[in-house]
Amino acid sequence: MNLSQPSRRRFLRGILGGAAVGVGLPWLELMARPSVASAAATDAFPRRFVIFFWGNGVLPEKWVPSTTGMGFELSEQLAPLASVREHISVVSGMSVKTGNPVAHLAGPSGFLAGRPLIVNGNDSTFSGPSIDQIIASEIGGNTTYRSLEIAIQERARGLSYVASNQVNPAEANPRVLFERLFGGSFRAPGEEPIIDPTLSLRRSVLDAVGSDIGRLKRRVGTADQIRLDQHLTGVRDLELRVARLLEDPANLAACARPSEPGEYAPIDGRPQMSAITSVMSDLAAMALACDQTRVLSMWYSASLNGILFPGASAGHHTLTHDEPGDQPTVNMIVKSIMTDFATFVEKLAAVDEGDGTILDHTGILATTDCAMGRNHSTDDYPILLVGKMGGYLKPGMHYRSNSAENVAKISYTMAQGMGVDLPSFGAGEGEVNSIVSEVVA
Repeated sequence: MNLSQPSRRRFLRGILGGAAVGVGLPWLELMARPSVASAAATDAFPRRFVIFFWGNGVLPEKWVPSTTGMGFELSEQLAPLASVREHISVVSGMSVKTGNPVAHLAGPSGFLAGRPLIVNGNDSTFSGPSIDQIIASEIGGNTTYRSLEIAIQERARGLSYVASNQVNPAEANPRVLFERLFGGSFRAPGEEPIIDPTLSLRRSVLDAVGSDIGRLKRRVGTADQIRLDQHLTGVRDLELRVARLLEDPANLAACARPSEPGEYAPIDGRPQMSAITSVMSDLAAMALACDQTRVLSMWYSASLNGILFPGASAGHHTLTHDEPGDQPTVNMIVKSIMTDFATFVEKLAAVDEGDGTILDHTGILATTDCAMGRNHSTDDYPILLVGKMGGYLKPGMHYRSNSAENVAKISYTMAQGMGVDLPSFGAGEGEVNSIVSEVVA
């Protein structure tokens, strides 16, 4: 390839078996003018990072436990988590420091990206990658899928940002997710492989253009570097998936092909959130057990959603604003969400791994988009930390910040637990460079 003046139709080129091969390029500024200057666990099993997210906040007076420290008393809205209480820590009193210009989105941006939101009407976006993608960029190459995004609510967008304006789509169809994870190309330990002979050729094509990539990256400017890196990340992910299909699966005793899910159509206009959570949790647990991914996000519902829950007379978001008094229906909905979250935690805790379980090697960050749906407050942000993350986290406690610490410190803490060596996390008022030591073992 002529790197001094590539056209839009140029390719990264290499030689494979005596023949020229190529991989297409994204648009680069260089094309517009002639010239331009993983995480080590404490044992043999990997650590995993999981986000569980729901929309429309909570009722803080019914959410925050009345006692702190180990052996805290579960609040009313946390009571559905009683069966998994030993695995859970509650964090309260922390706040978003990056402002709240767009309800339901600014809070997650300050928390999960540590950055202020870029406000552009209905197209507002995180101004940088979310914490799951920062972690995935460091450890995702060890698995079939760099990260895995799952939705419970149909069409829930999710907030897994690779970069500004680039959100990973979340899969909400259980049968599609099953086929993707455990379809024809999957094989459990001990199963005979069914290898597509074109896989090795596809992998070799990607390898063959490696030297061209290096030469091009030395020629382009900063903006083109970003575009090229984002494009090649997708190419590299394909290569890694192909490579994993050609290898013997890891000898993980808990890994097995799960049962194929059925259909879960809404009933009288009400989505089957609990049933879908249960089957998606089965698939997620086995994806982790089979080392398909080590970074997973489960978007239970969109940050602003109108889900019609059983027993509710209106959608969730409408009720957070219009239900009078102490909002008993909103309270019921939050408890229903926590019941479903308990199901997810139970599924991970039920998968044996070594002397413990998948949950023992996993750290779950569970949160929502604001503290209270009625006023969209981002103070006293709702946070749950679940699992031990290979001995890094200290479950079973309630830590309350008395100084309204930056909520982004929790994201930074989780990245450190995954072995990601970040000097800091976030930007501007959201930037942090220290962990919350109270939640660490």
